Amino acid sequence: MFWLLANAIQLQANPPAGAFRVSIDAAEADAVLAILELRVQGRTPVEADWNRLFATAGYRRLKRRETAMKRPFENAAFKTFVLGDDLLQRAPALRKALAEWRTIDLGASAQRALDYLPAGARIQATIYPVIKPRDNSFVFELDKDPAIFVFLNPERSAAQEGNVLAHEFHHIGYGTLKPLHSDVGLAEPVLQAQKWTGAFGEGFAMLAAAGGPGVHPHATSPAADRARWDQDMAKFPDDFDRLASFFQRVLDGSLKGDAAAAEAATYYGIQGPWYTVGWRMACLIELRLGRARLLRMFQDLPTLYRTWNEAAEVEEKATGLKLPRWPEALTRAIEGGP
Repeated sequence: MFWLLANAIQLQANPPAGAFRVSIDAAEADAVLAILELRVQGRTPVEADWNRLFATAGYRRLKRRETAMKRPFENAAFKTFVLGDDLLQRAPALRKALAEWRTIDLGASAQRALDYLPAGARIQATIYPVIKPRDNSFVFELDKDPAIFVFLNPERSAAQEGNVLAHEFHHIGYGTLKPLHSDVGLAEPVLQAQKWTGAFGEGFAMLAAAGGPGVHPHATSPAADRARWDQDMAKFPDDFDRLASFFQRVLDGSLKGDAAAAEAATYYGIQGPWYTVGWRMACLIELRLGRARLLRMFQDLPTLYRTWNEAAEVEEKATGLKLPRWPEALTRAIEGGP
């Protein structure tokens, strides 16, 4: 990762002026590594060392995010994690991983994201490389103070880190788009269906991070990750049908509230149907209808279903490949029609 004359620095890169402004805050990782260094020296961390860690913005915001996700996150449990033998053994590799961040071209990652966003999108965020128990990376508080939390992973190459950042940058930029559609006067089930349509953004970000529909989304990943993706993609027709059922039940009101959220959560997985189906739809729309049409759809997300059906029809006429379609009644309802 890019680094570290100070805990947070401002970066300007190749993307258009004003479109990309990112600060990087490594204070949480620095504080954890400082405690690990004390342990290597045979010294016991004192209260001031822990207070330094718990006061960092990265730790405080991570705790706020995990709490909002209804996951336990207590200072005492985090102390236990930092004092574990496993983390101590990984300390040299974690220091090296932090140093290798300096080799990542943040501008290139941002440009890949911006290439898949309409003009006017902005990527402005704080990146927190963090040492934490869960090995996920994510965006947080996009509507007020956008943050990207990146799990510090010594096993990930600079190319993989660049892919992760491009993916998260796309989420950040996507969140700045002004929708072309209005939700005024729409019934609650329609609003909920439109909200969950946004989960396909995981697949859109996979396409952006790869750099195009002709690039495997796990081109820079370990073979096991690529094999898992290919196996999941083989389930595309079944996953498509599962999501169609989900949206139909949301729209007819038989699935709502916590029950809808719980089912929607099952479609995330490691990279579940929100990723694979979203990626497949975005790729085909670009290939058959053009990137400009894809980017317009990003700003008018309820038209995703109709746009996919159109792209699938073009594909079938050109190749004979039969692809699943969204039911016409569903496409009309999510767009707010009768």
